[in-house]
Amino acid sequence: MPNRPDIRDVEVIAPNFKRRLSGVTSTIIQLVPVQNKLGQKVATLGPGLPDTLPKLRWRDLLSLWTPPPGRKARIWHARRNVEMLAGLVMRDLLRMKLKLVFTSASQRRHTGWTKCLISRMDAVIATSAKTASYLEVPCTVIMHGIDTERFSPPADKAAAKAALGLDPARKYVGCFGRIRHQKGTDLFVDAMIALLPERPDWSAIIAGRATAKHVEFEAELKEKVRDAGLDKRILFVGEHTNIHEWYRTLDLFVAPQRWEGFGLTPLEAMATGVPVVATDVGAFSELIVTGEGETGLLIPADSLSSIAQAAASLMNDTARRNAVGSQGRRHIASRFTIENEARRVAAVYRRTLEA
Repeated sequence: MPNRPDIRDVEVIAPNFKRRLSGVTSTIIQLVPVQNKLGQKVATLGPGLPDTLPKLRWRDLLSLWTPPPGRKARIWHARRNVEMLAGLVMRDLLRMKLKLVFTSASQRRHTGWTKCLISRMDAVIATSAKTASYLEVPCTVIMHGIDTERFSPPADKAAAKAALGLDPARKYVGCFGRIRHQKGTDLFVDAMIALLPERPDWSAIIAGRATAKHVEFEAELKEKVRDAGLDKRILFVGEHTNIHEWYRTLDLFVAPQRWEGFGLTPLEAMATGVPVVATDVGAFSELIVTGEGETGLLIPADSLSSIAQAAASLMNDTARRNAVGSQGRRHIASRFTIENEARRVAAVYRRTLEA
């Protein structure tokens, strides 16, 4: 049964006006339970969300003229243009008791329409310093966090591999996320075709879904793998809700994106104690430590040779992989927990309501 909260008890509404799973949807799914655990009284609204989350009905919006007890307004926390627009209609046209907060993860120049919407928000959050540089309004930088209990190293990596039907004796390099050109899945495949023949103890895992628009792209990659005779060693395992268990099978993670808004996968890998090779896009340069205390390697975007060279350097050095993986876990636990993200977001809510 859906989790239906009483609207009178809800102080923050997190709308999700997109049915298909996306990075924004994933953020809501992970953050809202932590916010409620910390006493923030957050409910969601819209499709594409699990029934375990507190979820309002559309008719509950009719109650937004009345604020919750002890408050002058509720927070409407938008993450997309359409959600900002809905908040503006309710606040400015219908005069509902709302304060509007917007989180931006985009790293490109905004259209005039988006700028107009953002300028009408009561508060703006940027998910990275790079994102903040594209905003023309004051904002608070709050980087995404990770559930470090869910994403954690396995007690026994060989057992973790066996539990998912993998060979416990093999080492695995992974690339997780949606399968498409923007995500660089083809670069990962080409790098593995070049590297695996000389490393018979390694295999590769590609976890994620290709949407209808990108099915042909995925099919071409699978055909390329078959032609290389590596279809038993470069595995397309599809999309999984237990993705944290797949991270626990990995000995190396590669994030080969050509473009990214933020990008959670390096955080998830590091939290699981897996060393990372990532392109310098999105927030990756703000997430990954290079040099002393390194948690991974940063490489230029859209460079097959750079991906292959960086991956090979870690595949060939077990001691370095282990050290980088351990340092990554400590880095995430100290700076990027989801509880810290939730507390910092709550501080923005508080300041906005008090303004």
